[in-house]
Amino acid sequence: MSFTYADVGATRERGFRCPPGFRPMHVRTRLGEGEAVFRRAAEAVLTWEMHRAMGVGIDTTSERAAPDVDVTVTLAGVIKAPCRVVWTVEEYRRAGWAYGTLAGHPECGEESFVVDRTGDGTVWLTISAFSRPAKWYAKAGGPATRGFQHAYARRCGATLRRLCEGYEEA
Repeated sequence: MSFTYADVGATRERGFRCPPGFRPMHVRTRLGEGEAVFRRAAEAVLTWEMHRAMGVGIDTTSERAAPDVDVTVTLAGVIKAPCRVVWTVEEYRRAGWAYGTLAGHPECGEESFVVDRTGDGTVWLTISAFSRPAKWYAKAGGPATRGFQHAYARRCGATLRRLCEGYEEA
Protein backbone atom coordinates (compact mmCIF):
# COMPACT_ATOMS: atom_id res chain seq x y z
CA MET A 1 0.00 0.00 0.00
CA SER A 2 1.39 3.42 -0.87
CA PHE A 3 1.10 6.80 0.80
CA THR A 4 -1.88 9.03 -0.01
CA TYR A 5 0.23 12.17 -0.52
CA ALA A 6 3.37 13.13 -2.45
CA ASP A 7 5.59 15.00 0.04
CA VAL A 8 6.62 11.95 2.08
CA GLY A 9 9.13 12.91 4.78
CA ALA A 10 8.47 16.66 4.65
CA THR A 11 7.99 16.91 8.45
CA ARG A 12 11.59 15.80 9.07
CA GLU A 13 12.89 19.36 8.74
CA ARG A 14 12.16 21.80 11.55
CA GLY A 15 9.98 24.58 10.21
CA PHE A 16 9.07 22.49 7.17
CA ARG A 17 7.21 24.04 4.26
CA CYS A 18 3.60 22.92 4.20
CA PRO A 19 2.73 21.43 0.79
CA PRO A 20 0.12 23.34 -1.26
CA GLY A 21 -3.46 22.28 -0.55
CA PHE A 22 -2.69 21.07 3.00
CA ARG A 23 -3.15 22.75 6.38
CA PRO A 24 -0.18 22.92 8.76
CA MET A 25 -0.31 22.17 12.48
CA HIS A 26 2.39 22.81 15.06
CA VAL A 27 1.76 22.15 18.77
CA ARG A 28 4.58 22.36 21.32
CA THR A 29 4.28 21.23 24.95
CA ARG A 30 6.82 21.71 27.73
CA LEU A 31 7.41 18.36 29.48
CA GLY A 32 9.94 19.28 32.16
CA GLU A 33 13.70 19.59 32.52
CA GLY A 34 16.75 17.38 32.44
CA GLU A 35 18.23 14.35 30.77
CA ALA A 36 16.09 11.86 32.72
CA VAL A 37 12.88 13.55 31.52
CA PHE A 38 14.21 13.56 27.96
CA ARG A 39 15.10 9.86 28.05
CA ARG A 40 11.73 8.92 29.60
CA ALA A 41 9.77 11.00 27.08
CA ALA A 42 11.79 9.72 24.11
CA GLU A 43 11.21 6.10 25.10
CA ALA A 44 7.47 6.67 25.61
CA VAL A 45 7.17 8.25 22.15
CA LEU A 46 9.33 5.70 20.33
CA THR A 47 7.53 2.67 21.83
CA TRP A 48 3.93 3.88 21.29
CA GLU A 49 3.48 4.17 25.10
CA MET A 50 2.32 7.79 24.87
CA HIS A 51 -0.42 6.85 22.39
CA ARG A 52 -1.53 3.81 24.38
CA ALA A 53 -1.63 5.87 27.60
CA MET A 54 -4.08 8.19 25.85
CA GLY A 55 -6.42 5.26 25.27
CA VAL A 56 -5.76 5.22 21.53
CA GLY A 57 -5.68 1.81 19.89
CA ILE A 58 -2.32 1.03 18.31
CA ASP A 59 -1.92 -2.00 16.07
CA THR A 60 1.61 -2.27 14.72
CA THR A 61 4.12 -4.78 13.43
CA SER A 62 6.92 -3.51 15.72
CA GLU A 63 7.28 -2.60 19.38
CA ARG A 64 9.31 0.46 18.39
CA ALA A 65 8.89 3.12 15.71
CA ALA A 66 11.10 2.46 12.68
CA PRO A 67 10.89 3.41 9.02
CA ASP A 68 8.39 1.33 7.02
CA VAL A 69 6.57 0.03 10.13
CA ASP A 70 2.82 -0.02 9.52
CA VAL A 71 0.62 1.37 12.30
CA THR A 72 -3.15 1.48 12.52
CA VAL A 73 -4.47 4.00 15.03
CA THR A 74 -8.00 3.34 16.25
CA LEU A 75 -10.01 6.21 17.75
CA ALA A 76 -13.05 5.58 19.92
CA GLY A 77 -12.94 1.94 18.83
CA VAL A 78 -14.50 2.93 15.51
CA ILE A 79 -12.30 5.13 13.34
CA LYS A 80 -9.33 3.23 11.93
CA ALA A 81 -6.44 5.27 10.60
CA PRO A 82 -3.77 3.26 8.73
CA CYS A 83 -0.32 4.84 8.59
CA ARG A 84 3.31 3.99 7.93
CA VAL A 85 6.36 5.37 9.73
CA VAL A 86 8.33 7.45 7.24
CA TRP A 87 11.29 8.51 9.39
CA THR A 88 12.72 8.26 12.89
CA VAL A 89 15.39 10.19 14.76
CA GLU A 90 17.34 9.16 17.87
CA GLU A 91 19.99 11.72 18.71
CA TYR A 92 21.56 13.06 21.90
CA ARG A 93 18.95 15.83 22.28
CA ARG A 94 16.25 14.81 19.78
CA ALA A 95 14.13 11.68 19.35
CA GLY A 96 10.90 10.86 17.56
CA TRP A 97 9.24 9.79 14.37
CA ALA A 98 6.62 10.64 11.79
CA TYR A 99 3.98 8.63 10.02
CA GLY A 100 2.22 9.20 6.76
CA THR A 101 -1.33 8.27 5.85
CA LEU A 102 -2.28 5.21 3.84
CA ALA A 103 -5.54 4.43 2.00
CA GLY A 104 -8.47 4.30 4.42
CA HIS A 105 -7.17 7.04 6.74
CA PRO A 106 -9.73 9.82 7.36
CA GLU A 107 -7.05 12.42 6.61
CA CYS A 108 -4.32 12.69 4.01
CA GLY A 109 -0.88 13.86 5.15
CA GLU A 110 1.90 13.39 7.66
CA GLU A 111 2.38 13.90 11.40
CA SER A 112 5.55 13.92 13.50
CA PHE A 113 6.07 13.40 17.23
CA VAL A 114 9.46 14.74 18.35
CA VAL A 115 10.93 15.14 21.83
CA ASP A 116 13.83 17.55 22.13
CA ARG A 117 16.00 18.92 24.92
CA THR A 118 17.10 22.51 24.47
CA GLY A 119 20.41 24.00 25.57
CA ASP A 120 18.96 25.10 28.92
CA GLY A 121 17.76 21.52 29.61
CA THR A 122 14.07 22.11 28.95
CA VAL A 123 12.34 19.12 27.34
CA TRP A 124 9.61 19.66 24.75
CA LEU A 125 7.24 17.53 22.71
CA THR A 126 6.57 19.02 19.30
CA ILE A 127 3.82 17.65 17.09
CA SER A 128 3.94 18.95 13.54
CA ALA A 129 1.67 17.93 10.71
CA PHE A 130 0.19 18.81 7.39
CA SER A 131 -3.14 17.36 6.38
CA ARG A 132 -6.36 17.66 4.45
CA PRO A 133 -9.57 15.64 4.76
CA ALA A 134 -9.74 12.37 2.84
CA LYS A 135 -13.00 10.77 4.03
CA TRP A 136 -16.44 12.33 3.69
CA TYR A 137 -16.90 12.62 7.47
CA ALA A 138 -13.55 14.45 7.88
CA LYS A 139 -14.63 16.85 5.14
CA ALA A 140 -18.10 17.27 6.66
CA GLY A 141 -16.57 18.02 10.05
CA GLY A 142 -14.93 21.16 8.67
CA PRO A 143 -13.47 23.31 11.45
CA ALA A 144 -14.49 20.72 14.07
CA THR A 145 -12.16 18.18 12.45
CA ARG A 146 -9.32 20.70 12.65
CA GLY A 147 -10.19 21.41 16.28
CA PHE A 148 -10.09 17.69 17.03
CA GLN A 149 -6.58 17.43 15.54
CA HIS A 150 -5.31 20.27 17.75
CA ALA A 151 -7.01 18.81 20.83
CA TYR A 152 -5.43 15.42 20.07
CA ALA A 153 -1.97 17.03 19.85
CA ARG A 154 -2.49 18.90 23.14
CA ARG A 155 -3.65 15.67 24.78
CA CYS A 156 -0.49 13.91 23.57
CA GLY A 157 1.54 16.60 25.34
CA ALA A 158 -0.46 16.39 28.56
CA THR A 159 -0.24 12.59 28.57
CA LEU A 160 3.50 12.58 27.95
CA ARG A 161 4.05 15.22 30.65
CA ARG A 162 2.16 12.96 33.09
CA LEU A 163 4.26 9.94 32.05
CA CYS A 164 7.42 11.98 32.83
CA GLU A 165 6.35 13.07 36.31
CA GLY A 166 8.90 12.10 38.91
CA TYR A 167 11.79 12.09 36.41
CA GLU A 168 12.80 15.72 37.03
CA GLU A 169 16.37 16.01 38.31
CA ALA A 170 16.76 17.52 41.76
